[in-house]
Amino acid sequence: MSATSPEIGQTIVAAGLETNVHDLGSGHPVLLIHGSGPGVTAWANWRLVMPALAEQARVIAPDMAGFGYSARPAGFDYSMDNWVKQAVGVLDALGIEQTDLVGNSFGGALALALTIRHPQRVRRLVLMGSVGVPFEITPALDAVWGYTPSFEAMRTMMDLFAWDRSLVTDELARLRYEASIRPGFQESFSAMFPAPRQRWVDAMASPEADIRAIEHETLIIHGRDDQVIPLATSLTLHQLISRSQLHVFGRCGHWTQIEHAARFARLVGDFLAEAKASH
Repeated sequence: MSATSPEIGQTIVAAGLETNVHDLGSGHPVLLIHGSGPGVTAWANWRLVMPALAEQARVIAPDMAGFGYSARPAGFDYSMDNWVKQAVGVLDALGIEQTDLVGNSFGGALALALTIRHPQRVRRLVLMGSVGVPFEITPALDAVWGYTPSFEAMRTMMDLFAWDRSLVTDELARLRYEASIRPGFQESFSAMFPAPRQRWVDAMASPEADIRAIEHETLIIHGRDDQVIPLATSLTLHQLISRSQLHVFGRCGHWTQIEHAARFARLVGDFLAEAKASH
């Protein structure tokens, strides 16, 4: 892929890691943290909603360590501690004191951990199809984390993500498969979540008492038909976070921001704009 690929933004150094970041729009910053599928990049995850959100906010979307076009240092420990450090490092490198924070799936667990550890750095929190509380790993998540590269495996896996199978074209599956076999991509991915994989779900969970202590206005979003992360996780988060609201999309799998892109962008945009209005 050439350097003109839309997946490549600018490179900054965040907590010592060369990090590929998309930085667009102006206004109050919103940091978007992607999920953990094979071959994922911030751009692949957020491409449909970044332009809409950037009409009213400064949108920051990094590739987290081990994913996309950010550095993959030899011997790097892919842990929540290090991902949180990198995310805070992105804010520091860009001179951002406080941001709104949107986390998808794995990124939701990271957003939750960041909010707990650095509450003053976060204004409002959005969790989408989020990990971060205990649950029994689903067969779909086990398959995603256990992916071994082939076009057929990617095609099957993408069927697990989307409720609307028409979104999962052979062309899209081919693109994501090719993304998953770029140099270094599968090596870091397979090192991240080796079997047995329940332990990685557990490692991403934040302590219940810490989640209950979150005082930020929080929007929780989930697809009712999500096979990867059960809706029950978002119901739990909604019960634990006192200032939270929960929005569930019917006829929607794990790809809320893709399957319902316009609705997702409006919902999140309106929620973040409330903070400005209340100041």
